[in-house]
Amino acid sequence: MDIEIDRIAHADPPSEQSPAHRARLVVPPQDFERASPFLLLAEDWFSPPAGFPDHPHRGLQTVTIVLEGDLEHRDHTGAHGALGEGDIQWMTAGRGVVHSEMPGKRGVHSLQLWLNLPAAQKMAEATYRDQRVADTPVKRGRGYEVRVYAGRHAGLEQAHASLWPLTLLDVSLEGEKRVELEVPPGQRAFLYVVSGHGRIEGDDTPVKDEDVVWFKPVAGGEPASLGLEADIKLRALLFAGPVIDEPVVAHGPFVMNTMDEIRRAYADYQSGRFLETARRVSP
Repeated sequence: MDIEIDRIAHADPPSEQSPAHRARLVVPPQDFERASPFLLLAEDWFSPPAGFPDHPHRGLQTVTIVLEGDLEHRDHTGAHGALGEGDIQWMTAGRGVVHSEMPGKRGVHSLQLWLNLPAAQKMAEATYRDQRVADTPVKRGRGYEVRVYAGRHAGLEQAHASLWPLTLLDVSLEGEKRVELEVPPGQRAFLYVVSGHGRIEGDDTPVKDEDVVWFKPVAGGEPASLGLEADIKLRALLFAGPVIDEPVVAHGPFVMNTMDEIRRAYADYQSGRFLETARRVSP
């Protein structure tokens, strides 16, 4: 069964936040119901002295992908990670984390996904884990490469390091080559075309760099097939996860189910309660 396209959006051009920082929201935090379980996808280019010094989160998880350069993470649990090109970091904010993300000397080009958590997991303990590109399985074929950060592809499998299930595939295609991907049943998926252009097979829908292709949640008990063909060299990231059918209330760095829970998050942060319960999971 071929997966069905729901809609195609296009990322806005990056805006200058400072002389050392450009950024854009590839997936803006707008229609949470239609995007569930995904909250946002941010793309940043930054170099010293820019960065994200200590700041809090609650009720979500982040997945950060280093496309180029170096990124350093620290948080109040003592977790620390220095990531290079192709490395990713998995962080569960859960009931609360205070962390920083700062560029290395060369600067960094990164993508950060905010992945929602269901109400039953929003107050889980904070955790952090690095995943090195060298430890990530890769499937190579004729004119294509698929790096399996989480999920399954062509007999390769990598466990997700997030509380909520996630498929994350990094796909590179040479011109006029194709690959077939699978989206698990019951999940919503989107494809971010980082560079190049090609087409989604089935109805032959053209896609180009900076397009965000949203797919309808996969119905039934079988995975759906996503055929991707490149006209010229193409790189794309596929994200998929089960839909969370719950209210979403987001305010600043906190994502909960009600406004009362948001108020409690601010009160807990200001009183220092975030520091009482989080723990570290070593990379």
